Amino acid sequence: MKKVELRLRRMMTVLVTLALFFVALGCETKGSSNETIEELKEDVSIEKKIKIGFSMDTLEEERWLRDRDLFESAVKNLGAEVEILAANGDDALQILQAETLISQGVDLLVIVPHNAEATATIVKKAHGAGIKVVSYDRLIKNADIDLYVSFDNERVGELQAEAITELVPKGKYVYIGGADTDNNAHLFKKGVFQVLQPLIDKGDITVIYDQWTKNWLPSNAYANMQEALLANDGEIDAVIAANDATAGMAIVALKEAGLAGKIPVAGQDAELAAAQRIVEGTQTMTVYKPIPTLAEEAARLAVAMAKGEYIDTSRKVNNGKVEVPSVLLPPIAVNRSNMDETVIADGFHLMEDVYRGDTR
Repeated sequence: MKKVELRLRRMMTVLVTLALFFVALGCETKGSSNETIEELKEDVSIEKKIKIGFSMDTLEEERWLRDRDLFESAVKNLGAEVEILAANGDDALQILQAETLISQGVDLLVIVPHNAEATATIVKKAHGAGIKVVSYDRLIKNADIDLYVSFDNERVGELQAEAITELVPKGKYVYIGGADTDNNAHLFKKGVFQVLQPLIDKGDITVIYDQWTKNWLPSNAYANMQEALLANDGEIDAVIAANDATAGMAIVALKEAGLAGKIPVAGQDAELAAAQRIVEGTQTMTVYKPIPTLAEEAARLAVAMAKGEYIDTSRKVNNGKVEVPSVLLPPIAVNRSNMDETVIADGFHLMEDVYRGDTR
Protein backbone atom coordinates (compact mmCIF):
# COMPACT_ATOMS: atom_id res chain seq x y z
CA MET A 1 0.00 0.00 0.00
CA LYS A 2 2.73 2.44 0.96
CA LYS A 3 4.75 1.62 -2.16
CA VAL A 4 1.70 2.43 -4.30
CA GLU A 5 1.24 5.75 -2.46
CA LEU A 6 4.91 6.61 -3.05
CA ARG A 7 4.65 5.84 -6.78
CA LEU A 8 1.50 7.96 -7.10
CA ARG A 9 3.17 10.83 -5.29
CA ARG A 10 6.19 10.65 -7.60
CA MET A 11 3.94 10.51 -10.69
CA MET A 12 2.04 13.57 -9.46
CA THR A 13 5.28 15.46 -8.95
CA VAL A 14 6.43 14.62 -12.49
CA LEU A 15 3.09 15.67 -14.00
CA VAL A 16 3.05 18.93 -12.08
CA THR A 17 6.64 19.65 -13.08
CA LEU A 18 5.75 19.10 -16.75
CA ALA A 19 2.73 21.35 -16.42
CA LEU A 20 4.86 24.08 -14.89
CA PHE A 21 7.31 23.71 -17.75
CA PHE A 22 4.61 24.14 -20.39
CA VAL A 23 3.08 27.06 -18.54
CA ALA A 24 6.49 28.72 -18.44
CA LEU A 25 6.73 28.31 -22.22
CA GLY A 26 3.49 30.24 -22.58
CA CYS A 27 1.18 27.33 -23.39
CA GLU A 28 -2.52 28.19 -23.31
CA THR A 29 -4.17 27.43 -19.97
CA LYS A 30 -7.47 28.26 -18.33
CA GLY A 31 -7.28 31.41 -16.27
CA SER A 32 -4.16 33.31 -15.34
CA SER A 33 -0.81 31.58 -15.85
CA ASN A 34 0.43 32.98 -12.54
CA GLU A 35 -2.64 31.61 -10.72
CA THR A 36 -2.15 28.20 -12.31
CA ILE A 37 1.50 28.13 -11.33
CA GLU A 38 0.65 28.99 -7.72
CA GLU A 39 -2.05 26.31 -7.60
CA LEU A 40 0.34 23.72 -8.98
CA LYS A 41 3.03 24.75 -6.53
CA GLU A 42 0.52 24.35 -3.72
CA ASP A 43 -0.31 20.84 -4.92
CA VAL A 44 3.38 19.93 -4.94
CA SER A 45 3.86 21.28 -1.42
CA ILE A 46 1.06 19.18 0.02
CA GLU A 47 2.72 16.27 1.83
CA LYS A 48 0.99 13.52 3.72
CA LYS A 49 1.44 14.22 7.42
CA ILE A 50 3.22 11.43 9.30
CA LYS A 51 0.83 9.54 11.58
CA ILE A 52 2.07 7.32 14.42
CA GLY A 53 -0.13 4.66 16.01
CA PHE A 54 0.47 4.03 19.73
CA SER A 55 -0.98 0.77 21.08
CA MET A 56 -0.77 0.72 24.88
CA ASP A 57 -1.33 -2.11 27.31
CA THR A 58 -2.93 -0.01 30.04
CA LEU A 59 -3.65 3.45 31.38
CA GLU A 60 -4.61 2.23 34.83
CA GLU A 61 -1.30 3.18 36.45
CA GLU A 62 0.14 6.66 36.97
CA ARG A 63 3.28 6.04 34.98
CA TRP A 64 1.49 4.99 31.79
CA LEU A 65 -0.62 8.15 31.83
CA ARG A 66 2.66 10.06 31.86
CA ASP A 67 4.02 8.02 28.93
CA ARG A 68 0.89 8.66 26.90
CA ASP A 69 0.88 12.42 27.45
CA LEU A 70 4.62 12.88 26.97
CA PHE A 71 4.77 10.70 23.85
CA GLU A 72 1.78 12.47 22.29
CA SER A 73 3.29 15.88 22.98
CA ALA A 74 6.68 14.87 21.60
CA VAL A 75 5.21 13.46 18.38
CA LYS A 76 3.15 16.61 17.79
CA ASN A 77 6.17 18.81 18.46
CA LEU A 78 7.91 16.93 15.65
CA GLY A 79 5.11 17.90 13.27
CA ALA A 80 3.46 14.48 13.16
CA GLU A 81 0.13 13.10 14.34
CA VAL A 82 -0.54 10.28 16.81
CA GLU A 83 -3.50 8.01 17.47
CA ILE A 84 -3.45 6.33 20.90
CA LEU A 85 -5.47 3.30 21.99
CA ALA A 86 -5.20 1.42 25.32
CA ALA A 87 -6.42 -2.14 25.97
CA ASN A 88 -6.16 -2.15 29.78
CA GLY A 89 -4.72 -5.63 30.03
CA ASP A 90 -6.91 -7.33 27.41
CA ASP A 91 -4.78 -9.20 24.85
CA ALA A 92 -7.59 -9.69 22.34
CA LEU A 93 -8.58 -6.04 22.59
CA GLN A 94 -4.99 -4.88 22.08
CA ILE A 95 -4.72 -6.95 18.91
CA LEU A 96 -8.07 -5.58 17.68
CA GLN A 97 -7.03 -2.01 18.45
CA ALA A 98 -3.71 -2.48 16.66
CA GLU A 99 -5.56 -3.82 13.62
CA THR A 100 -7.69 -0.68 13.71
CA LEU A 101 -4.59 1.51 13.71
CA ILE A 102 -3.12 -0.50 10.83
CA SER A 103 -6.35 -0.18 8.82
CA GLN A 104 -6.28 3.60 9.41
CA GLY A 105 -3.00 3.67 7.52
CA VAL A 106 -0.61 4.78 10.24
CA ASP A 107 2.96 5.21 9.02
CA LEU A 108 4.49 3.41 12.00
CA LEU A 109 3.16 1.46 14.97
CA VAL A 110 4.53 1.81 18.51
CA ILE A 111 3.48 -0.90 20.97
CA VAL A 112 3.56 -1.29 24.74
CA PRO A 113 2.66 -5.00 24.86
CA HIS A 114 0.51 -6.53 27.58
CA ASN A 115 1.53 -10.04 26.58
CA ALA A 116 5.04 -10.21 25.14
CA GLU A 117 4.23 -13.36 23.14
CA ALA A 118 0.67 -12.63 21.96
CA THR A 119 1.66 -9.23 20.59
CA ALA A 120 3.83 -10.91 17.95
CA THR A 121 0.60 -11.30 15.97
CA ILE A 122 0.35 -7.52 15.71
CA VAL A 123 3.89 -7.23 14.35
CA LYS A 124 3.14 -9.74 11.60
CA LYS A 125 -0.03 -7.88 10.59
CA ALA A 126 1.75 -4.52 10.59
CA HIS A 127 4.62 -5.78 8.48
CA GLY A 128 2.11 -7.30 6.07
CA ALA A 129 0.77 -3.78 5.55
CA GLY A 130 4.27 -2.34 5.12
CA ILE A 131 4.28 -0.71 8.56
CA LYS A 132 7.33 -0.85 10.84
CA VAL A 133 6.95 -1.58 14.55
CA VAL A 134 8.70 -0.09 17.58
CA SER A 135 8.50 -1.93 20.91
CA TYR A 136 8.14 0.70 23.65
CA ASP A 137 9.55 0.00 27.13
CA ARG A 138 8.54 -3.68 27.02
CA LEU A 139 10.05 -6.11 24.54
CA ILE A 140 7.80 -8.00 22.14
CA LYS A 141 8.96 -11.61 22.00
CA ASN A 142 9.46 -13.88 18.97
CA ALA A 143 8.75 -11.24 16.34
CA ASP A 144 10.74 -9.27 13.75
CA ILE A 145 10.30 -5.93 15.48
CA ASP A 146 12.21 -3.07 13.93
CA LEU A 147 13.35 -1.26 17.08
CA TYR A 148 13.17 -1.59 20.88
CA VAL A 149 13.32 1.56 23.02
CA SER A 150 13.44 1.10 26.77
CA PHE A 151 15.58 1.31 29.87
CA ASP A 152 18.20 -1.21 30.89
CA ASN A 153 15.69 -3.32 32.77
CA GLU A 154 18.15 -5.85 34.15
CA ARG A 155 19.96 -2.91 35.69
CA VAL A 156 16.67 -1.86 37.33
CA GLY A 157 16.59 -5.16 39.22
CA GLU A 158 20.27 -4.89 40.10
CA LEU A 159 19.75 -1.43 41.60
CA GLN A 160 16.87 -2.71 43.70
CA ALA A 161 18.85 -5.67 45.05
CA GLU A 162 22.01 -3.63 45.63
CA ALA A 163 20.09 -1.11 47.73
CA ILE A 164 18.36 -3.74 49.87
CA THR A 165 21.35 -6.04 50.36
CA GLU A 166 23.37 -3.06 51.57
CA LEU A 167 20.81 -2.65 54.36
CA VAL A 168 20.09 -6.36 54.87
CA PRO A 169 23.16 -8.42 53.88
CA LYS A 170 21.72 -11.45 55.66
CA GLY A 171 18.15 -12.56 56.19
CA LYS A 172 14.85 -13.78 54.78
CA TYR A 173 13.78 -12.14 51.53
CA VAL A 174 10.41 -11.90 49.78
CA TYR A 175 10.33 -11.26 46.04
CA ILE A 176 7.05 -10.10 44.51
CA GLY A 177 7.43 -10.06 40.76
CA GLY A 178 5.37 -8.47 38.02
CA ALA A 179 3.19 -10.16 35.43
CA ASP A 180 4.64 -13.39 34.09
CA THR A 181 3.44 -12.36 30.61
CA ASP A 182 5.57 -9.18 30.64
CA ASN A 183 9.14 -9.65 29.43
CA ASN A 184 10.26 -6.68 31.54
CA ALA A 185 9.12 -8.48 34.67
CA HIS A 186 11.51 -11.30 33.80
CA LEU A 187 14.33 -8.83 33.18
CA PHE A 188 13.73 -7.08 36.53
CA LYS A 189 13.82 -10.44 38.29
CA LYS A 190 16.94 -11.53 36.42
CA GLY A 191 18.72 -8.39 37.58
CA VAL A 192 17.60 -8.87 41.18
CA PHE A 193 18.79 -12.46 41.35
CA GLN A 194 22.12 -11.67 39.68
CA VAL A 195 22.86 -9.69 42.83
CA LEU A 196 21.15 -12.03 45.30
CA GLN A 197 22.45 -15.36 44.01
CA PRO A 198 26.02 -15.15 45.37
CA LEU A 199 24.58 -14.32 48.81
CA ILE A 200 22.05 -17.13 48.48
CA ASP A 201 24.87 -19.53 47.59
CA LYS A 202 26.79 -18.41 50.69
CA GLY A 203 23.74 -19.05 52.84
CA ASP A 204 23.47 -15.41 53.89
CA ILE A 205 20.14 -14.82 52.17
CA THR A 206 17.15 -17.12 51.87
CA VAL A 207 14.32 -16.25 49.48
CA ILE A 208 11.34 -17.53 51.44
CA TYR A 209 8.70 -16.33 48.99
CA ASP A 210 8.90 -15.71 45.23
CA GLN A 211 5.73 -15.14 43.22
CA TRP A 212 4.56 -13.37 40.07
CA THR A 213 1.77 -10.77 40.28
CA LYS A 214 -0.85 -11.69 37.70
CA ASN A 215 -1.57 -8.83 35.28
CA TRP A 216 0.43 -6.48 37.51
CA LEU A 217 -2.73 -5.99 39.58
CA PRO A 218 -1.95 -4.35 42.95
CA SER A 219 -4.68 -6.47 44.55
CA ASN A 220 -2.76 -9.59 43.53
CA ALA A 221 0.45 -8.14 45.00
CA TYR A 222 -1.42 -7.53 48.26
CA ALA A 223 -2.60 -11.15 48.31
CA ASN A 224 0.97 -12.31 47.62
CA MET A 225 2.35 -10.30 50.52
CA GLN A 226 -0.36 -11.56 52.85
CA GLU A 227 0.45 -15.12 51.81
CA ALA A 228 4.18 -14.55 52.41
CA LEU A 229 3.52 -13.15 55.89
CA LEU A 230 1.17 -15.97 56.81
CA ALA A 231 3.48 -18.72 55.52
CA ASN A 232 6.43 -17.37 57.50
CA ASP A 233 4.72 -16.17 60.69
CA GLY A 234 5.67 -12.59 59.83
CA GLU A 235 9.38 -13.41 60.00
CA ILE A 236 10.57 -11.43 57.00
CA ASP A 237 13.65 -9.23 56.73
CA ALA A 238 13.32 -7.58 53.30
CA VAL A 239 10.91 -7.20 50.36
CA ILE A 240 11.76 -6.50 46.74
CA ALA A 241 8.73 -5.69 44.58
CA ALA A 242 8.74 -5.43 40.79
CA ASN A 243 7.26 -1.93 40.70
CA ASP A 244 5.90 0.79 42.96
CA ALA A 245 2.28 -0.29 42.64
CA THR A 246 3.12 -3.80 43.88
CA ALA A 247 5.42 -2.34 46.55
CA GLY A 248 2.60 -0.10 47.72
CA MET A 249 0.22 -2.98 48.28
CA ALA A 250 2.95 -5.06 49.93
CA ILE A 251 3.37 -2.15 52.36
CA VAL A 252 -0.39 -2.13 53.03
CA ALA A 253 -0.12 -5.80 54.05
CA LEU A 254 2.97 -5.05 56.15
CA LYS A 255 1.15 -2.19 57.86
CA GLU A 256 -1.71 -4.48 58.79
CA ALA A 257 0.86 -6.81 60.35
CA GLY A 258 2.48 -3.92 62.24
CA LEU A 259 5.65 -4.15 60.16
CA ALA A 260 5.47 -1.12 57.83
CA GLY A 261 8.66 0.93 58.14
CA LYS A 262 10.43 -1.88 59.97
CA ILE A 263 11.20 -3.96 56.87
CA PRO A 264 13.06 -2.48 53.85
CA VAL A 265 10.94 -2.48 50.68
CA ALA A 266 12.17 -1.76 47.14
CA GLY A 267 10.03 -0.74 44.19
CA GLN A 268 10.56 0.98 40.84
CA ASP A 269 8.95 3.59 38.57
CA ALA A 270 9.33 6.56 40.96
CA GLU A 271 5.57 7.03 41.24
CA LEU A 272 4.43 9.95 43.40
CA ALA A 273 2.92 7.64 46.01
CA ALA A 274 6.23 5.77 46.22
CA ALA A 275 8.19 9.01 46.62
CA GLN A 276 5.84 9.99 49.44
CA ARG A 277 6.30 6.60 51.11
CA ILE A 278 10.08 6.95 50.87
CA VAL A 279 9.93 10.35 52.55
CA GLU A 280 7.63 8.91 55.23
CA GLY A 281 9.87 5.88 55.76
CA THR A 282 7.64 2.96 54.73
CA GLN A 283 9.37 2.34 51.37
CA THR A 284 13.16 2.22 51.16
CA MET A 285 13.85 3.04 47.52
CA THR A 286 12.52 3.17 44.00
CA VAL A 287 14.16 3.17 40.59
CA TYR A 288 13.65 6.31 38.55
CA LYS A 289 13.39 5.79 34.83
CA PRO A 290 13.14 9.31 33.36
CA ILE A 291 9.92 8.86 31.40
CA PRO A 292 10.27 12.20 29.55
CA THR A 293 13.58 10.98 28.12
CA LEU A 294 12.05 7.65 27.06
CA ALA A 295 8.94 9.20 25.51
CA GLU A 296 10.84 11.91 23.66
CA GLU A 297 13.50 9.54 22.34
CA ALA A 298 10.88 6.99 21.24
CA ALA A 299 8.87 9.72 19.50
CA ARG A 300 11.96 11.08 17.73
CA LEU A 301 12.98 7.63 16.52
CA ALA A 302 9.44 6.67 15.50
CA VAL A 303 8.94 9.78 13.37
CA ALA A 304 12.38 9.39 11.81
CA MET A 305 11.68 5.75 10.93
CA ALA A 306 8.26 6.66 9.53
CA LYS A 307 10.05 9.10 7.20
CA GLY A 308 12.29 6.28 6.02
CA GLU A 309 15.41 7.37 7.88
CA TYR A 310 17.93 4.73 8.96
CA ILE A 311 18.36 4.29 12.71
CA ASP A 312 21.84 3.21 13.79
CA THR A 313 22.02 1.55 17.22
CA SER A 314 25.00 0.09 19.02
CA ARG A 315 23.04 -2.45 21.08
CA LYS A 316 20.87 -5.42 20.23
CA VAL A 317 18.55 -7.50 22.40
CA ASN A 318 17.52 -11.05 21.52
CA ASN A 319 13.74 -11.48 21.67
CA GLY A 320 13.74 -15.21 20.97
CA LYS A 321 13.62 -14.80 17.21
CA VAL A 322 15.95 -11.97 16.17
CA GLU A 323 18.59 -9.62 17.52
CA VAL A 324 16.51 -6.47 17.83
CA PRO A 325 18.21 -3.07 17.33
CA SER A 326 17.79 -1.42 20.73
CA VAL A 327 18.12 1.90 22.52
CA LEU A 328 18.45 1.27 26.28
CA LEU A 329 18.49 4.24 28.65
CA PRO A 330 20.11 4.16 32.12
CA PRO A 331 17.87 3.94 35.25
CA ILE A 332 18.61 5.75 38.54
CA ALA A 333 18.27 4.46 42.11
CA VAL A 334 16.33 6.91 44.31
CA ASN A 335 16.09 6.96 48.10
CA ARG A 336 15.42 9.53 50.80
CA SER A 337 18.90 11.07 50.47
CA ASN A 338 18.81 11.86 46.74
CA MET A 339 15.09 12.49 46.19
CA ASP A 340 15.56 16.24 45.76
CA GLU A 341 18.35 16.06 43.19
CA THR A 342 16.67 13.40 41.04
CA VAL A 343 12.89 13.24 40.58
CA ILE A 344 12.27 16.70 42.05
CA ALA A 345 15.16 18.45 40.29
CA ASP A 346 13.97 16.95 36.99
CA GLY A 347 10.45 18.22 37.59
CA PHE A 348 9.12 14.66 37.55
CA HIS A 349 7.37 15.44 40.86
CA LEU A 350 6.89 18.71 42.69
CA MET A 351 8.55 19.14 46.06
CA GLU A 352 5.27 20.15 47.72
CA ASP A 353 3.61 16.99 46.41
CA VAL A 354 6.39 14.65 47.52
CA TYR A 355 6.59 16.24 50.96
CA ARG A 356 2.80 16.74 51.07
CA GLY A 357 2.93 20.51 51.40
CA ASP A 358 6.11 20.66 53.48
CA THR A 359 8.71 22.20 51.14
CA ARG A 360 11.31 21.97 53.90
